[in-house]
Amino acid sequence: MRSMMFNSVSCALATAVLMAAPVYAQKGAIQESYAAVVKKALPAVVNISTSRIVRTPRGGELPQLPDFFDFFGFGRPGREFEPAPAPRERRAQSLGSGVVVSGDGYILTNNHVVEEAADITVAFDDRREFTAKLIGGDALSDIALLKVEGTGFATLPMGNSDSIQAGDICLAIGNPFGLKSTVTMGIISATGRGGLGIETYEDFIQTDAAINPGNSGGALINTRGELIGINTAILSRTGGNQGIGFAIPINMARDIMAQIRDTGKVSRGYMGAGIQDLTPELAKAFGLSSTNGVAITQVEEGSPAERGGLRPGDVVVAVNGNTVKTANELRLRISGTKPGETVKLGVQREGKPVTLAVTLKQLPAQRGDEESGPSGGEQSALEGLSVDELTPQIARQLGLSPEVKGVVVTRVDPSSNAAASGLVRGDVIQSVNRQPVTSVAEFRKLFNSTASQSVVLLVNRRGATRFVVVRPQGRNR
Repeated sequence: MRSMMFNSVSCALATAVLMAAPVYAQKGAIQESYAAVVKKALPAVVNISTSRIVRTPRGGELPQLPDFFDFFGFGRPGREFEPAPAPRERRAQSLGSGVVVSGDGYILTNNHVVEEAADITVAFDDRREFTAKLIGGDALSDIALLKVEGTGFATLPMGNSDSIQAGDICLAIGNPFGLKSTVTMGIISATGRGGLGIETYEDFIQTDAAINPGNSGGALINTRGELIGINTAILSRTGGNQGIGFAIPINMARDIMAQIRDTGKVSRGYMGAGIQDLTPELAKAFGLSSTNGVAITQVEEGSPAERGGLRPGDVVVAVNGNTVKTANELRLRISGTKPGETVKLGVQREGKPVTLAVTLKQLPAQRGDEESGPSGGEQSALEGLSVDELTPQIARQLGLSPEVKGVVVTRVDPSSNAAASGLVRGDVIQSVNRQPVTSVAEFRKLFNSTASQSVVLLVNRRGATRFVVVRPQGRNR
């Protein structure tokens, strides 16, 4: 599983999706067969089998389930210094799919199909087999590039995934459950799917063409036989196809593939800011008329965002003149810009438009989250919330850097609106209504000024910041 309720199609993706042609031919007749398109495409879709070394504990032990002594840190009597048994090694096999994209043997697939593989074997539709070399992989997008020796291989022409629309017919080709050269048909259900938690960078094509385990890395094609996507994952409660599959758009995969082929790695732009989608409540609190835009929750010290003048509480509405509506869109635009290039951000700041120029840096390794009581009838939104000073010791316990300032939440009344908004013990409140908070005294001062008002809190939870809107107590809906 690549995320909750998502079953990665990590063996062989065997579903080729055809798109773009209408159901009816120009003369009004129903198109009854795509056999000619499939016949031409099958030689370019391969079966990928891998093996890797897996280490398992001896004696059937379950290392994730410590006994009483281990759990409470007492040590086992008489066994304090006893070494753990050496793990066993076994060779695990897995299956997947791939697409030949050049006559000299370059093959596009999913990174999770070949990740940590000791050996990779590629089998063609005509039963030829080759040992493949991994040129490189990108875990953040789940794209990998393989190479087999030889020339004259059949290839799939690449289409333009930006031109596809919901309702277009598509075919998926791959090797589900190891069944070679399997073809299924469906339509494009949606484009631009993101925020699913499958990959860090998501811009998926959604299709109802049957995709199952083993289809990963296989082809999604249109009715002209052009490659429009790389099948990657399914949403399923059963582990099999339920009509919701996802493919990486070929335009995105092609750019990543080119970087891997030319340099062995992928470079992405990075500005060093935490981002968050706007909710209706948050948009209203910011004085905005719609939820189109992306809230800046955090700006890293010394980052391109800080140098460009971006501030927490800013709302980014455009990049280089192109509207951005969601955090996923902004993340894709920033990461898709080369490090060293400057982007112009259209920003709403306290109701006023601002244009900022931010020169991007290279995305650091292991990153990718950018771009994550008064009186009188009504009570403050902050009723039911207890806070304390954020000491260096508490900050360390919460995994926060010494630079983080704020107050730490020590108690949340379960019946309060603060709890309903998602606040929990251990959260650090860094600002109230975009006013920085560095002490309990400052928090109380702002607390006393929030009667009958919704408040916008900037909350830091173990290093990840986000805005939270809390309604006045007694006005939960």
